[in-house]
Amino acid sequence: MSEDRLKAVILDLARQRGPAKSICPSDAARAIGGDDWRDLMDDARAAARDLARAGEVEITQRGEVLDPDATWRGPIRIRAT
Repeated sequence: MSEDRLKAVILDLARQRGPAKSICPSDAARAIGGDDWRDLMDDARAAARDLARAGEVEITQRGEVLDPDATWRGPIRIRAT
């Protein structure tokens, strides 16, 4: 699985929703992975971190923007900037 492909799908989905709404990393994983989407979750989260570092998306948890370089756990959301 190409990390670039995951990044492109995350950006596309997030931009379709707009900056007021967000997507789950599983949305991108499902779009690419089909029935095996769970295998892509770690990669999707890593791609989201890279996109956040580049300023293309924000990663949020409970409405708070997360530092992409910090250690965090639990469900996250991704929104276009």
